[in-house]
Amino acid sequence: MGLKLIKLTERYRTQLGEMIDEWKHDQEVNHTNHSPWVIFKNDYHDFEYYLSHLETKAQTSSLVPDSVFFLLDEERDRLLGAVNIRHYLNDALLREGGHIGDGIRPSERRKGYATQMIRLALEECAKLGIKRVLMTCDKSNVASAKSIIKNGGILENELINSDGEVEQRYWIEL
Repeated sequence: MGLKLIKLTERYRTQLGEMIDEWKHDQEVNHTNHSPWVIFKNDYHDFEYYLSHLETKAQTSSLVPDSVFFLLDEERDRLLGAVNIRHYLNDALLREGGHIGDGIRPSERRKGYATQMIRLALEECAKLGIKRVLMTCDKSNVASAKSIIKNGGILENELINSDGEVEQRYWIEL
């Protein structure tokens, strides 16, 4: 199976809509979270606006520059998930969030795609010159922790995040 990270283009407008709609329905029914948040922050129906506001290009008081990639199954021409790579950490990301936020669409979970997407995202981190990657996940998200660990994640500690959940902080040396 050919999996690769892609930048979003007009060619994937329909696939994006299908994936976002599936994710939002799952969130309403199963109360799952939206991760990475960045792909949900704007309405994809205005695709040009969505595309031009998907990534943060310059640092603001709360955001750092980032890159957003989508995991494409080339054989099925299907978007399976997305990953948000923060180019460096500010104080907030050092505590919660880390360098990488990722997620797999609900119908494609538990198939090993998150592990593969993180592996590909780590390659992108290396291209950015990041030598040590921080990834975090809720302690209750065992599948996410497994994907991080399979990619070399070493648990540093746990803390209570801003949502009152126990968050695990893993470091991956590149």
